[in-house]
Amino acid sequence: MKITFFFGFLFTVLSLSMAVGQVPQVPKTIYFAGMTLRLNSAVQNEIQAEVNAQYRSPSHFQTKLDRVNLYLPIVERVLHEEGVPTDFKYLVIQESSLISDAVSTSNAVGFWQFKQGTAEEVSLRVDREIDERKNIVSSTRGAATYLKKHQKYLDNWAITLVSYQMGLGGANNYYKGRYKGQREMDLDRKTYWYLKKFLAHKIAYEGQLGKTVSNGDYLHEYPVKGPTDLKAVARSLGLSENHLRNYNKWAIRGKIPGDRTYVVTYILNGIVPERPVLASNPPVAATDGLMPLRKNAQGFPRVTGNTANARQPKEIKINGIRGILANSNSQSQLASQAGISERKLRRSNDLKPSDPVTEGRYYYTRRKKSKGEPDKHIVQVGETLWGISQLYGIRLHSLMAKNRVYRDEQLLPGMVLRLRKYYKRNESIARVKLTPPKRQATTPPPPDRKEINTTPAPNPPSKAAIPERTKEPSEQVLEYLVQPGDTLYAISRKYGVTVEELKGWNQIESDNILSVGQKLEIRK
Repeated sequence: MKITFFFGFLFTVLSLSMAVGQVPQVPKTIYFAGMTLRLNSAVQNEIQAEVNAQYRSPSHFQTKLDRVNLYLPIVERVLHEEGVPTDFKYLVIQESSLISDAVSTSNAVGFWQFKQGTAEEVSLRVDREIDERKNIVSSTRGAATYLKKHQKYLDNWAITLVSYQMGLGGANNYYKGRYKGQREMDLDRKTYWYLKKFLAHKIAYEGQLGKTVSNGDYLHEYPVKGPTDLKAVARSLGLSENHLRNYNKWAIRGKIPGDRTYVVTYILNGIVPERPVLASNPPVAATDGLMPLRKNAQGFPRVTGNTANARQPKEIKINGIRGILANSNSQSQLASQAGISERKLRRSNDLKPSDPVTEGRYYYTRRKKSKGEPDKHIVQVGETLWGISQLYGIRLHSLMAKNRVYRDEQLLPGMVLRLRKYYKRNESIARVKLTPPKRQATTPPPPDRKEINTTPAPNPPSKAAIPERTKEPSEQVLEYLVQPGDTLYAISRKYGVTVEELKGWNQIESDNILSVGQKLEIRK
């Protein structure tokens, strides 16, 4: 009896130890939205208890995590496009657990928990036909509008986050401008509970992002302008009407009016589109839609170590080299975050003093190597020599010398770059043809049309009415055909241009909506 009890007790202790080992630990310093938050031990323990609670039930956590990895790529993209720090993506988890039709005790509804009056203030439609609070794209734009308005007055993203729950007047009265303009804060047990709860969600899910949903699903966006209904859309996409209704509860009666373009979402399996890099996920080489990334640079950059604390110095390695996850877009702030000099930061990453850094990207804090681990890399459209050198942790000048390529203009799609050996003096650089990825036969592709529209399209203007665009003699103009899952942000990353440039070249309105089959002009 005593032996049985002993082994039972030992099993319980070991199980708890394993569970605790999997739970991310709250650090003394948390970087959030370009701010440095310092925690004393009391608030550290308080936030840790909240983190532990998220992990208490493995099955519940996995269910929630599936929703997180289903919806957060869209949330992060929209926040980025709207100019809101992408760290705010954890707020939608806190608000609704990403349940589209969640309703609070105060009658706040949807992903971002808007009351009707506030929703209408940020241009969301809420009536008997449409409730955009339940639309992941529309509601995230609404939340971004709300947050930007408050940040304009508060000038502190941590206080702006608190104002999401308190309201602008409440936050003003509570803090009385005490932290306005500050980028560092000391937190203790008196810190407002909403901020502490948010930081617990950030710590709990930060290291889990970028992983595929357990069954391989991903959420696809499809722009629709009515008047039409979900039944017609489902028929066009080869899906069941029930499926569309489950993922588009914002269309209360299944009708889509013609007052604006709405984004319909539905589940696909196995064909993951190009998406913005999650802040906790390492950046990968851009592709042109011709060669799947899994056939090139598989598993790179390799990030190891305590990835849950990747924003802390000396916690992770990138391709076996010390590195850090950038918390700002400034070289000086990143150097301070990493605890190294700006000169060392630039030397470690082949940066010039004028080069920007990107929040949510991985950077090296020690010098890269003279060789990459793989033998070769196949160049994709839009890639740069610097980007490839960062991908594999190879010094930029070494990459150039091995391949006798010294300018980005010399890179050609399909070019086979060597990462370990040198091309000989008279040896030509190999080049392969990039081939389109194969679609799964079981997944019907979305129809090749700009958008579902039951109203007749206006006659296109004559060529004479459209002034011919002029281009500089040195410009290279490319044409890109929009693919399922494409976004302006993803395409801008592929070709190394900005979203605003894409919109200007192609006369795209402010709603950022693209259509499958649409032709985009890209100037290089």
